[in-house]
Amino acid sequence: MVGKGDPPAPREAEDEEEDAGGVVKLISAEGFEFVVDKKAAMVSNTLRNMLTSPGGFSETRQGEVRFPEIPTHILEKICQYFYWSLHYSRGQETTEFPIEPEITLDLMMAANYLDT
Repeated sequence: MVGKGDPPAPREAEDEEEDAGGVVKLISAEGFEFVVDKKAAMVSNTLRNMLTSPGGFSETRQGEVRFPEIPTHILEKICQYFYWSLHYSRGQETTEFPIEPEITLDLMMAANYLDT
C-alpha cells in the first residue's frame, strides 16, 4: 500500500506487458483518429512514456494522444511503420519500409519527435 509521500512501488516487467494490451487512439492535426494496438504504439519511445508514465497524464487515463502538428497522411505512415517494426523486430527477414520521396522530410520530423 502506498501512503502519502511514499514512492510508488517499482514496476515489474509483467506489469508493463499487461499495460501493452489494448488499443490507443492517435489523433492527427485534422482530427482523423487512428486506433492502433498499444503494443504497436509502444514502438515510439515518446508514446511509451506518455502512455505508461505515473502521474495521471490524460494520455495515460484516456488512451488517446493528439498530434496537432502531424497531418493525417504522415500519422498514417507512422502507424504503418509501428506495425512494420513489430513484424520485423522478431528476427524475421527484413524488407525495406516504403517511403514516398515527397513525404520524407515531414516523416523524418515526426519520427524524430516520436523517437522511433
